[in-house]
Amino acid sequence: MSPTPAARLATPGLVACHYQRHRPEQTLLYQIIEEHYPAFTSHLAEQGASLPGYVQREFDDYLKCGRLEHGFLRLRCDSCHAEHLVAFSCKRRGFFPSFGAR
Repeated sequence: MSPTPAARLATPGLVACHYQRHRPEQTLLYQIIEEHYPAFTSHLAEQGASLPGYVQREFDDYLKCGRLEHGFLRLRCDSCHAEHLVAFSCKRRGFFPSFGAR
């Protein structure tokens, strides 16, 4: 496997930055949505209403985004054999704070 463009630019012998996995479940926004979204949707259902499909998908994808239990890649450094788990991202740009900055 050939090195990635970033790997070709790296200087041999320098220590790479320590990888820190983003933990969306620890953010205040995530905790609020996780706690109140199910009650909100059931309240709407009791009234005979529902959110539009694209809004439901945004919320559902937000709650799965960046969580290891919803899928991940295991990356391993060929030289030092360090392994990291990288959670899948939903790649959406809706109301996700971390994606809006990109």
